[in-house]
Parts: sequence; structure tokens; C-alpha cells
Amino acid sequence: MRLPKILPGFVLALSLAVPAQAKTPCGGNFSAFVKGLKKEAVAKGHDPAIVARFFRAASLDPKVIRADRAQGVFKKNFIQFSRAVISQNRLNNGRANARKYASVFNRIQKQYGVSRGVLLAFWALETDYGKVQGNFNTLNSLLTLAHDCRRPGLFRPQIFAALTLYEKGDFDPVKTKGAWAGEIGMVQMLPGDILENGVDGDGDGHVRLKTSPADALMTGARMLRGLGWRPNEPWLQEIVVPRNLDWSKTGLSHTMTVGQWAKLGVKARSGKLAPSGMKASVLLPMGRKGPAFLAYPNFNVYFEWNKSFVYVTSAAYFATRLEGAPPYNPGKPDPSLSDKEMKLLQKKLKARGYDVGKIDGIIGAKTRAAVQKEQIRLGLPADAWPTRDLLSRL
Repeated sequence: MRLPKILPGFVLALSLAVPAQAKTPCGGNFSAFVKGLKKEAVAKGHDPAIVARFFRAASLDPKVIRADRAQGVFKKNFIQFSRAVISQNRLNNGRANARKYASVFNRIQKQYGVSRGVLLAFWALETDYGKVQGNFNTLNSLLTLAHDCRRPGLFRPQIFAALTLYEKGDFDPVKTKGAWAGEIGMVQMLPGDILENGVDGDGDGHVRLKTSPADALMTGARMLRGLGWRPNEPWLQEIVVPRNLDWSKTGLSHTMTVGQWAKLGVKARSGKLAPSGMKASVLLPMGRKGPAFLAYPNFNVYFEWNKSFVYVTSAAYFATRLEGAPPYNPGKPDPSLSDKEMKLLQKKLKARGYDVGKIDGIIGAKTRAAVQKEQIRLGLPADAWPTRDLLSRL
């Protein structure tokens, strides 16, 4: 299953991290474009005969451009989205896969310190445990997106990474298929990421993320570790918060030690809180009346995988469920603003000098931060959750 998250998986993180390069050739005649890539590949030291075979069946894929232009805007709130994607069937299959690949997860835990629930959740959300990996020819997807002049600086290098994988016997320019944005395999990774982080988990001499769960899971773990995952530490935990908590201290931009939160009355809903010296933030995805979590440093690594706050929070929570946490307490949060109301709120915040990014109706990090500051100014509970009361006061 491909999720409506602007750009799939690692592509989103990279698209925000890699600026478009004005000098990167794009557009124009496609055959001439491919011819230029061939010359560049040979200049990089690749064998001319291999380059010719790699690009032999290259073609432009209009379906890729249509998919790119038709990306849906992500507007479900946390409760709506998490309930939609975390089904009992996915939980059952996740736990079954945890048992089936126990030895792989044990190796991952020992080598990278990444908990099995984290990888199982990504595996489920990205491809439904490998069942739905995409049916776009990967090379043609990358060529089409590199030829398109919207983000050539992101996709052009992936073509040469795919060529290197081809030389290693880990990519077939005709048969390798995946997501429209060029991602491959069970946890959906770009060729460059596979080249950099690929692990031969099953010992067959190849890194094949489409067919080998061991390769896919260990490669995903290695990448997370490289992105800053702190070994064998928690990432998210549901908590109970006191009604008189200083809400202005909540949110990912505010951190205190677990011990300090505990002194303010924060308690684990089940189990125990992390060691008292560990830093954490109180996360209220739907305000003070909704679910509450303690977000530990590893939670921030999730944003290197995907930039959507709702997707990240759902994936992190899903991982805790797969490891035995109970369903969260939904509480009784104030209703979400409609799309029209959210856009109006963003316009009002922007008029007051706040940077809320694009006026898109999405409660992103910038909008939440602006909402919290206005709540403080107006003397409202500063939980960063936009309400109709706040909108009317603005």
C-alpha cells in the first residue's frame, strides 16, 4: 500500500535535503537526454558495453509524471489516520513476522540497536509486509523524474546509483519495479540509499530488498542507525498528564528530562518511564484533551524517513503496539478544523507575522508552533491544537 504522504518514504526526506541544481540537464528531447547520461556514465568510469545494456530499454513513462502531479494532500488527523492504517490484521501479521524472522531481528538488535517493532511498522506501512511494492519500472521512473525539470537534482544521481547496483547484480533495468518515485523493495528505498546502506542479510552475496526480508530489514536498520538512531533506546511512550500541566512546555520544540516531567505529574500509562536523565518532549498530537505521548530522542529520527507529523506519530505508535503496548486512550479532543477553517487560520497567523509555510490546511510543525504562541498571547491553554475558539479570537 502506498500512503498519501506527499512523497513516499525516504524520497520525501531527500527531496527536502537535496536542492535542485540549476546546471543539471533536464527537459528537451528524451533520446538526447539519455544519450547524455550514457556519456556521463562512461566518463565516470563505467564500461561502455555495460552502460549500453543498462539503458537499452530506457523509455519515458507518462504515468510517473501523472502520479507525481496527482499527489494527495495529507490532511487526516492522528486519530483518523492511525485507526485507518493500524488494523488488527496488520498487528497480527506483524507479530507473526516478528516470530518468523526472530533470528534476523535479534541480529539487528545486537548490531544496530533498532527495535523490531520500529522496522515491522515501516514494513507494514510502506508495503504491507512486502505484498504491495509498486509496479513501475524503476529505471524508467528515475529517468522520467530526472528528465522532468521539477526535481532533477534529486533523481539524476539515483540513475547512476542504479547503474552501480546493476553492475553488482542487484538491479535489473528491465525487471526491477517499485514505487513511481523510484523506491525499491519491502521498505521502499532509493538506489542511492541501497548502495550506501545495503546489507546482505541472508548471505547470498547480493542485496535484494524486493525478495529478501533479511536484506530489507537489515538495510533499513543500518540506514536508521546512520540517520542518528540511538541504540536500544525508546522512541515513543503513551503517558497520562495532569490537568494542570503547563501546556506551553509541550511540543517537540520543548524538552526536559524524564525526571523533570515526572515531578510535574507525568506518568506512564503502562510500564515505566525511561531513565530519569533522558531527554523527552510531551507530544499532544490532538491537544491536551486527546492522546498524550512522551517522545524520546529517537522519535526525531522518524522525520528523516518522512516529514509528515501524522505519519511519523502513527508509525512510531504502531511500533509500540507491535511490541505489546495497549491501544492509546483517544480522550475527547476538540474537533479538528475543516480544511477551509485551517487555511483561514493559517492566513490569519501569517498576517500576524508567523511563518506557517504554505497555506495548505495541514497542521504541520510551523503551524503548530504559531498556534501555541498565539494561545500563550491570548491566555488560552497552549497545547498547539487549533480550535474554533482560537480561530474566532484571531
